[in-house]
Amino acid sequence: MAERRTRKIVDAAYTTPGIEEAPLHRPVLLLPRSARLGLLLTALAGFSTGIFTWYLLVTHTSLSGFASNIVLVCAALGCALLAIVAWYGYSRWISTTCNVSLEDMLGADAWSYLPFLALWAYILALPAALSTAFALCGAVLLVAIAIKVGVLGRYYPMVHHVSIAFIATRLPLIIIAPLAAVIIGQRQGEHFVASHSVWLNVWGRWDAQHYLAIATTGYQGNEMAFFPLYPFLVHVLGGLIGNHLTAGLIISNLSFFIALAYLYALVRLEYGDDTIAYHAIFYTAIFPTAIFFSAVYTESLFLALTVASVYYARHGNYVTSGVFGALASMTRVEGMLTAIPLAYEAWRGWRERRGTTLTRGVIGVALVPAGLFAYMAYLYALVGDPLYFLKIQDNWHRHLAPPWVSIVNTVRAIAAQPLASSESVNHMIELAFTLAFLVLMVIAFRTLRPSYSWYFAASLLVPMSTASLMSMPRFVLVIFPAFMLMALWGRNPLVNSAIVALSLPLLGLFTVLFADWYWLA
Repeated sequence: MAERRTRKIVDAAYTTPGIEEAPLHRPVLLLPRSARLGLLLTALAGFSTGIFTWYLLVTHTSLSGFASNIVLVCAALGCALLAIVAWYGYSRWISTTCNVSLEDMLGADAWSYLPFLALWAYILALPAALSTAFALCGAVLLVAIAIKVGVLGRYYPMVHHVSIAFIATRLPLIIIAPLAAVIIGQRQGEHFVASHSVWLNVWGRWDAQHYLAIATTGYQGNEMAFFPLYPFLVHVLGGLIGNHLTAGLIISNLSFFIALAYLYALVRLEYGDDTIAYHAIFYTAIFPTAIFFSAVYTESLFLALTVASVYYARHGNYVTSGVFGALASMTRVEGMLTAIPLAYEAWRGWRERRGTTLTRGVIGVALVPAGLFAYMAYLYALVGDPLYFLKIQDNWHRHLAPPWVSIVNTVRAIAAQPLASSESVNHMIELAFTLAFLVLMVIAFRTLRPSYSWYFAASLLVPMSTASLMSMPRFVLVIFPAFMLMALWGRNPLVNSAIVALSLPLLGLFTVLFADWYWLA
């Protein structure tokens, strides 16, 4: 009886509806049917890139006929294969990371390869000059990256929110600044001309001319007050695309996007709330002096590096944090201050976890000044004085002094001039921004994590310790803990409306002033 029941159970298992024998050799399809169009588009994009590369080599080198044919075949087939591998690998990684269907990701990401078909324009119509080729490559890459970011934003909330904040604030500035330069006109006097195109020239005001000059001809005279990482990047990218001003704009705006992403991730890590994180990046993007994030200035690069350093310190990646801190100290001397939150987080991590935490923290903190020391070594080799970047600050009437001296000097300057004069108004603006951030600094010590509040205090007091408040509205722009604090308050709809209502008109006004060569910060 037991044997008969066992046989019936086995028979029933084989005859149960919905259960089929799996074939012994089921074919494995690498791509779903719906992704075949994407495969074709990606292959064509890679093929076009290969032909473009071959054409550059043929027109600018002396290849023999046989070698040219070999390069043509290898470049066309190799780039097509590389594009397919990159497309599939990236889509698979994103589908795993963001829990997205691989089929959907393959189909959506394939469109980011469409801009590469524009490379045929160089082969068929454009002048066969290297500068033209590099400019076209830069434009194609930017459009492709923008499409990838747009696709990623559909599946990853952080990218979606950062993209909205970036586009919603940068596009109006791109329109307002050139219009102001054309309709209102520039302030009287002779001014530096960065480009003959008003759409580009408007972003090369004031300090931008120093960064462009360093990128073009190297350090001379007063320009040693400006740290080297940003102009070096402009020099490298400008050499590739043939235009240093365009390179500076690309670096600044790309750095700002990255800075917003890191800031969003940091606030999200700290408070676990997407609304607070979005408010932090949006308040940063609409701050009255946020025009400098899109100009040829170091603000966007410095913000990206400092926030990244603190972000990795909060994650316990102290060596990585130190590397970003070193890059920040090669961008501005205040980059040294990233050692403060790094040291605090390492000490706190060691108290909680012990192990190698303290060793990694010490290494990370030791790395931070490497960027500054590298520039000091360069100055020693160039002019024989590693501290020349400090001594040259006398040209801007800056010298070391207690923080309150700068406030006293500014008040005296206001009292010594008519209140309606532009100089007096500039001093009042500088004083107002400084006092507002001093209040925020005090509140930060009662509200924010100690690593943020101490970094806030150092970032504010160091530029105040120069006997001058000149450029303070721009200097406070990169003190990101202030925007974390405002984001916490922004949960109240009334406070949020007040911040937005105050920031946006001032941002518009300051953009017009900057575009027309009026001193802003």
